[in-house]
Amino acid sequence: QTLGQWLLIITLSHPEPQFIEKYFPQVLDHFNYNSLGNGTFAQHFFVSLDQYWRKNYGPIFFYTGNEGDIWDFALNTGFLTELAAVQGALVIFAEHRFYGKSLPFGQESFNIPQIGLLTVEQALADYAVMVTELKKELGAQKCPVIVFGGSYGGMLSVYMRIRYPNIVAGALAASAPILSTAGMGDTRQFFWDVTADYENYNPACKDTVREAFQKLQTLAEQEDYTHIQSAFSLCKTPSSPKDIHQLNGFLRNAFTLLAMLDYPYSTTFITALPAFPVKVVCDTLLNGTDVLSALRDAVGIVYNATGEQTCYNLYSLYVECADPTGCGLGLNSLAWDYQACTEIEMCFESNNVTDMFPPMPFTQRMREDYCAKRWAVVPRPGWLRTQYWGDALLTASNIIFSNGDLDPWANGGIRKSLSPSLIAINIPEGAHHLDLRASNTADPSSVVKARQREAELIAQWVKTSREKMF
Repeated sequence: QTLGQWLLIITLSHPEPQFIEKYFPQVLDHFNYNSLGNGTFAQHFFVSLDQYWRKNYGPIFFYTGNEGDIWDFALNTGFLTELAAVQGALVIFAEHRFYGKSLPFGQESFNIPQIGLLTVEQALADYAVMVTELKKELGAQKCPVIVFGGSYGGMLSVYMRIRYPNIVAGALAASAPILSTAGMGDTRQFFWDVTADYENYNPACKDTVREAFQKLQTLAEQEDYTHIQSAFSLCKTPSSPKDIHQLNGFLRNAFTLLAMLDYPYSTTFITALPAFPVKVVCDTLLNGTDVLSALRDAVGIVYNATGEQTCYNLYSLYVECADPTGCGLGLNSLAWDYQACTEIEMCFESNNVTDMFPPMPFTQRMREDYCAKRWAVVPRPGWLRTQYWGDALLTASNIIFSNGDLDPWANGGIRKSLSPSLIAINIPEGAHHLDLRASNTADPSSVVKARQREAELIAQWVKTSREKMF
């Protein structure tokens, strides 16, 4: 199909995707036959059986669920169903163990040692077993499987292709930071790139943020806590350097989310945000009469989207964890914190030199100390790189690495094609896995072209894989 034909297809009125909610009896421990025998848990997933699929022939598009409820990802990954409608595919959204409703031990899942079954390896094995069994049940043994994922889910898609090439014919890994989360690269890069989003909109925006943080620091050094409480509408008056550290993290986290989710239309993914939220925040900052109240109003776009918060509770709205970019809240945040303490390495820092944020280091030693206290584990730096190849990917094939230039995670991933079948697609106006989202009239041309290229590559992989089967 030409780009024009593809544009015509995606602008036609597609029916809303109709998913069937199911549970799969999944093995608790794929790698230890003694610990739990063949015990199972109910793994949550959604499948579109009849809406798009050319039965026993069309491909299977399998979303490798990441750190959250799988329904949230299904609602925000419309490209899969659009592509399924064109290519006659079966769509499966599989939930990651220990997230959403897929809790192997119910409310005890986050106890020690039960939490120890939360690993990348176990999750990949879950997906491999699930797709293999579902293919048998559906009579789809000769239907090629393409995996899709965004962010950590994109990492899992890469890993599925290199770990289970016998099952997976290709992978679309959107915004997958497979290098930075394996401890590779500059620890300053992430918050440098967050800062760049605001600076690129208006350099004065970055300067105003830095000025506000510096004024906050001055007030903290003077122990003028009442002024700080008033300026930021805090529910409780801060009383210690620990509280100021929490406030800094709370503020920095808002700017991180806004940069990641800088979409050209309003969204409700993670939180409700307006179109072009970086622009909205910068305009709020630059139109304020006082830098501290302007900073408060700016982060309110994240923390007070409904307008119902009369004050901010620092310790309930933001929880510090082993991921300096934020773990979120609730049970899902516990699971991600554990993963950040074990296999996923994110020793990112802000320093107020290469970025606009206050100095907030997070070293390997700090990570070790936190994780030992919180989860009784000691991280093993370098394991993810050893297990899943890092940047030594030349023996792999059929993987698309898509990244948006607006996404602070982008430079932690693959930005240049490594071979004719390891293809990097860069999206100049794209934020965090924008290409996986449903088509929208506000989409920039760069993401429309990216989706067209992805569709062409996937169609070719399916064709080649099918030829090998028959």
